[in-house]
Amino acid sequence: MTKHYILNLDPAAKYEWDRCTLRDPITAEHPALAELVARAVGERAGSYLVAINIEVKVLEEEAIAPKPLAPVAEVPSRMMPQLAGLVA
Repeated sequence: MTKHYILNLDPAAKYEWDRCTLRDPITAEHPALAELVARAVGERAGSYLVAINIEVKVLEEEAIAPKPLAPVAEVPSRMMPQLAGLVA
């Protein structure tokens, strides 16, 4: 069974739970991995010892651009003539 998900890694995220997320590319829902395994087993009642192999292939990568800094406003010297003599 091959499933495709979007993995988002953002170490600078505001909240810890947003630093590493896995989502369905169409519905944007988090995958219920236990349900996927149950479907693979056949959803029959019982307890199972299962081996799960995860193979990850990066199909496409999009870097997160750093947030731009707000521009620093310059104060014209004509607005503060009393400080003009202090500027070297």
